[in-house]
Amino acid sequence: MSKEDKKDSHDESGTLVDQKPAIETGDRETWDKKLDFMLSCIGYAVGLGNIWRFPYLCYKNGGGAFLIPYFIFLLICGIPLFFLELSFGQFGALGPAAIWKIAPIFKGVGYCMMFISFVVCIYYNVIIAYSLHFIFNSFTSVVPWSTCGNYWNSKFCRTNTLRECANCIGLVRVVFTVKTMYHSTVNYTQLNNVSYMGQTNWTNEVVINGSCVHYNTSSQEYFTTKVLRLTDSIDNIGGIQWELMGLLVLAWIIVFVCLFKGVKWSGKVVYFTATFPYVVLFILLIRGSMEEGAINGIHYYLTPNITKLQDVKVWSDAAVQIFYSLGAAWGVLLSYSSLNKFHNNVYRDALSICVVNCCTSFLAGFVVFSVLGALAYQTGRDIADVVDQGAGLAFVAYPAAVANLPIAPLWAFLFFFMLLNLGLDSQFGMIEGVVSGLLDEFPIFKRNRVKFLAGLCFIQFLLAIPMVTESGMYWVTLIDWYASGFPLMCAAVCEITCIAWVYGVDRFLYDIKCMIGRTPFLWQWWKATWSFITPLCILLIMVAHLCFYSPVTYNKIAYPSWAEVVGWMAAMFSIMMIPGWAIY
Repeated sequence: MSKEDKKDSHDESGTLVDQKPAIETGDRETWDKKLDFMLSCIGYAVGLGNIWRFPYLCYKNGGGAFLIPYFIFLLICGIPLFFLELSFGQFGALGPAAIWKIAPIFKGVGYCMMFISFVVCIYYNVIIAYSLHFIFNSFTSVVPWSTCGNYWNSKFCRTNTLRECANCIGLVRVVFTVKTMYHSTVNYTQLNNVSYMGQTNWTNEVVINGSCVHYNTSSQEYFTTKVLRLTDSIDNIGGIQWELMGLLVLAWIIVFVCLFKGVKWSGKVVYFTATFPYVVLFILLIRGSMEEGAINGIHYYLTPNITKLQDVKVWSDAAVQIFYSLGAAWGVLLSYSSLNKFHNNVYRDALSICVVNCCTSFLAGFVVFSVLGALAYQTGRDIADVVDQGAGLAFVAYPAAVANLPIAPLWAFLFFFMLLNLGLDSQFGMIEGVVSGLLDEFPIFKRNRVKFLAGLCFIQFLLAIPMVTESGMYWVTLIDWYASGFPLMCAAVCEITCIAWVYGVDRFLYDIKCMIGRTPFLWQWWKATWSFITPLCILLIMVAHLCFYSPVTYNKIAYPSWAEVVGWMAAMFSIMMIPGWAIY
């Protein structure tokens, strides 16, 4: 820290305010430029969840009406927690574990954060490997997931077939996929050039009697059979998917190369990885909006259904989405802000990053639903039949939509390259949080930072090998389901309770005044949220999380009991670090 940053100055009342951190930190690297920090935080906070989760939640929970609880929880939970963590890290100027010198009994909170980030990094790079697969397979004249008849397709693969018509009599439209077929009367004029169940010569009216048959889209079979080679359950581990293994190696090499020189280098990498996704989002928005049916998708996305606000689950989903999307309680914000200059205006930074993050989620909804609306129109399905979230949106529904656009390989490449950049930014942040936390605790590693980082990446690569087997997606879903949900909330509520009630909220506000030179605007609001509103909000989210808990599933496939035990063990291991350290 420079002498300038440590000099004393007078506050508004004329008393002497010692404007330096309460904890001596020794030599620590800092950001070269303010923009390095801002883009790193934006890149970390704006992740895959903004693209593949928020639009679905908005559609599912009342469209535009969902924005009401979303922005309420942004104000009472998201922004206060984000501002607190950035301020805490900047004032303490230490990593997620060492910074708890303010209250050593809470040091387990820092270790809990670091362990959560460590575990999530393991499967996050597997998702990046999926994106790399689709990127490389976009360099074709026809994207391979747009057709059936390939060696990985089954006889149940369909691109344009009959629509589900159970318990219906009348016309049946030709659409994208078939789910079931019972007994139906079909008008032959709707079946031009369609072959079904060996029938190609349709008469004026045909009665089809058949058993229930489930058909798959070509994009669904591509992801499940070609990319994942998915087994029937997590019990059947299968062999290693060597193509994904190679891409996982490549993903870890990319991460290592971008991080081995520290923030001096990664802070420059984010100039591209944090900004390029916005270029792609606007390109895809313009291109998707030009397609017929796009407006229908946007209509489904935004049309408010006020009655949904009576459902407690809607409010729970909004709170959880805010909590996850801003990325608090992972240790990353503590790590990033600890590298700031002491007098950096952290108040302005926190508000700006939160606004950018939430606007990105809102923009992503237009991008996703304009293209899915076009897909629904082109294939004759309802929006409800094509919308999805998570991996189902990113690697099945959206690729199917892109396949119907002119110059499909170009749009596919842009979309998956965007996912790659979003994933890498978040991965950079989580690994940097783990590394900085361990280096502060074990200074011996600082002399061999590159070797330490290489060893950490290699260990996480080895732990990810089960996730690139033929049952890998079950493992990814299992760890995602348990490792980063409830433990994060426990860490967050302990963090904010310690600062507000043990360290003291008035002292913390004074520390912020030392850094930015003035008391934060609406300081009474921040005091109220940190002391009462935000911790109570997080506790309510935890209660809702337990009340609405459902055992882990993937594509409606239930997991065996031993897998649930493994998931809960992963969750409880990080949580128990908090009371374990306090007892120690």
